[in-house]
Amino acid sequence: MHKDPIEVTARFEPNGEITPRSFVYQGETYPVDSTGRRWEDEDGTHILVMVHGNRVFELIYTGDEGRWYLGELGISRKFV
Repeated sequence: MHKDPIEVTARFEPNGEITPRSFVYQGETYPVDSTGRRWEDEDGTHILVMVHGNRVFELIYTGDEGRWYLGELGISRKFV
């Protein structure tokens, strides 16, 4: 259930942890401000990331393909 393939710059730790640093979507580069919840399922490793403007994106990494996909599009979050 992949959506849009994207280009991601990420750090891969020796222990297997993946930390996205930025991603490119529709020609625009989005630096990642922070990462949040992550989980794995049959689609791959899902990582929620926050970018400027408190927009949250779901990035999906498929280790068997070595590709990244954009899951849910950016949703603005307000923090109180």
